[in-house]
Amino acid sequence: MKRRDFIKSSTLASAGAVLIPSFLKPFEAMALDQLSGYKSLVVIQLSGGNDGLNTIVPYGMDAYYENRKTIAIPREQIIRLNDIQGLNPAMSALKDIYDQGWMSIINSVGYPNPDRSHFRSMDIWQTASDADQFLSTGWIGRYLDSSCSTCQQSYTALEVDDSLSLAMKGINRKGIALKDPGQLYRNTREPFFRDVLDHHDQNLTEDNLGYLYKTMIETASSAAHIEKTSRTYKSTAIYPQTAFASQLRTVAKFINSGLNTRVYYVSLSGFDTHVGQKVQQGRLLKQYAEGVAAFIGDLKKSGRLDDTLVMTFSEFGRRVEQNASNGTDHGTANNLFVFGGKLKKAGIYNEAPDLANLSDGDLKHSIDFREVYASILDKWLDVNNSEILNRKFSRLDFI
Repeated sequence: MKRRDFIKSSTLASAGAVLIPSFLKPFEAMALDQLSGYKSLVVIQLSGGNDGLNTIVPYGMDAYYENRKTIAIPREQIIRLNDIQGLNPAMSALKDIYDQGWMSIINSVGYPNPDRSHFRSMDIWQTASDADQFLSTGWIGRYLDSSCSTCQQSYTALEVDDSLSLAMKGINRKGIALKDPGQLYRNTREPFFRDVLDHHDQNLTEDNLGYLYKTMIETASSAAHIEKTSRTYKSTAIYPQTAFASQLRTVAKFINSGLNTRVYYVSLSGFDTHVGQKVQQGRLLKQYAEGVAAFIGDLKKSGRLDDTLVMTFSEFGRRVEQNASNGTDHGTANNLFVFGGKLKKAGIYNEAPDLANLSDGDLKHSIDFREVYASILDKWLDVNNSEILNRKFSRLDFI
């Protein structure tokens, strides 16, 4: 197997898998010491198409209640942020975060000619492509492939999951996925794994299976470093007992221990609320808000909040009018959240969506999601966004 074919065919490793990708070596070179000023990005994906109108509720618009007779959030329950919009009551845990100036809400984010397919729209968001463009690399993966100074120093990206998202895959470099650094380390100590390493042919080259063995050698070394580094920090923060909060706890552990990963990726699924939306979405929003609140509090206590930026997105919003099943169907534009200790513009970033000016029953986007990416790439990850996004996008002022 040639090296380039192996790169294309390999999947991101999980903590429970034996085959692990090559892009683990960079962790071995990372400093153990926590570095002040080292910036990390945390991407949170809400899979299924979260209904933004019942998340950041436009309670000040009569059209909201006219279009949602049974699933609208009553005005008296809404956590008001201004005279027009407020938080879903299930997200009460974020109110203090918002009041502290650590949260920015960006309204009406989307892209031209929106696609209502979960898979296609998620691909568009993860690859930062046009609606009619099909890319095989993700925007974070292309960041890893880029010539930025931190990429030259082999910084990497990590997804807390069993599999790697398209967003994290580049041509030459990929992120890695694992849920438990201890389990990853133990896997590399398995007799089969060790036996393969001890008995491989030293004459194999990069253009044959030698690349696989080289990958395994690097994995064994790097897994030990990740496991050792992550044990240097003992958090006293209290997190909710949910799988999503556990992902964020793992990310906080890596950040606070000084594992200098530039990008972390986590996800929460279940937002495809065609039926009985209020209960299902409320449960998920509560998990999301409480998990994020614990995570932000943990980073604030450790002094790393100023050096961490958190972005939450979903592949699309929902239609303005509810359906006959007390739910909502696939829509277009949506709100997007950014958290951090050094936001330039906290609170509600831009005007609320205009419910009186729709496109075939859907919200019109006023901000291209790639403008958000461009701002993060230029201002946070210190690279030229046009190198990653394939053309220049304007930047926003939330950071």
